[in-house]
Amino acid sequence: MKTYYDRRANEYDDWWLGTGLHAERVRPGWDEEVDVLAELIASLPPGRTLDVACGTGFLTRHLRGEVVGLDQSKRMLSLARDQAPGATFVQADALELPFEANSFDRVFASYFYCHLEEPDRARFLAEVRRVAPELVIVASVPGTGDPVERYEERILADGSRWTVFKRVFTGDQLTAELGGGDVLHEGRWFVVVRA
Repeated sequence: MKTYYDRRANEYDDWWLGTGLHAERVRPGWDEEVDVLAELIASLPPGRTLDVACGTGFLTRHLRGEVVGLDQSKRMLSLARDQAPGATFVQADALELPFEANSFDRVFASYFYCHLEEPDRARFLAEVRRVAPELVIVASVPGTGDPVERYEERILADGSRWTVFKRVFTGDQLTAELGGGDVLHEGRWFVVVRA
């Protein structure tokens, strides 16, 4: 999965923007919900926030306060520096956060948690709880008839094919898995939980 996301860096935002290989996808209400997501992120109280698996910085740029973006991909981080020039960026593994205990007020993770299989989700949560008292997760919601856990084939513009694990959540499912919290948004496309 690490290689896939590194190779996808230059086309990652196409998914958010509905361009490139995603231009033909029919996603009613998508743009409006992305706007709601951006507003919700911007409304979080300013603080020292670690954005884990920040990718291109597409959502990082909406976080307020002192922001540190972390990603394993050098290509993603290069793009993130342009989108969120006020943030600091670190190349590292999200399952072994290179920070002291209680280094942050909040950990933010968008579309990372849903790509972790159960043992790695538990490992990630242990790391989060070590470095911050609050966690905000953005994840995908189940579509009608979709299995909550599945492997998806992804195709990049270069024609390469990749298999990616995906776990989708309702707000209640994600809150329960995180051991409690508040559902900040649950729409047709995204769920946001603060724990």
